[in-house]
Amino acid sequence: MLGVARRMLRRSDLAEDAVQDALVLVWRRAGQFDPARGSAKGWLYTILRNRCLTMLRSEEREVTSDAADVDLTPVPEVLASAYGGLDDATGLRQCLDRLDGPTRDAILASYVLGYSHGEIAGRLDSPLGTIKARMRRGLLKLRECLS
Repeated sequence: MLGVARRMLRRSDLAEDAVQDALVLVWRRAGQFDPARGSAKGWLYTILRNRCLTMLRSEEREVTSDAADVDLTPVPEVLASAYGGLDDATGLRQCLDRLDGPTRDAILASYVLGYSHGEIAGRLDSPLGTIKARMRRGLLKLRECLS
């Protein structure tokens, strides 16, 4: 969880706070977990992702970081690593396999790296409208496949 938070927030101190906040939310909302809607791991990471996005949106101060905190790993390698880390037997992996590569990369960049549509467009060198359309169609296909 800390690795995901670090990638999204690009600062170790904020990432640690986000994980702590997410775990507190999990503790408080444990009764709301519904295994019929998805796995516990997915629920945990969704809470963490939402917490990170909230922190990014609420931060009005300028984000500065040390050179050691900056992740210089190219985006395609990070996405391939995240995709490769999924268990072959999981429903998510099987559904992601049904998507074309650019659509899968856009969705992973959003959910794994926490990038906005604009950041994804810039990093994947695609027009913003194309990224938005890919993500919408891809998420609809994932929803249909996972249900």
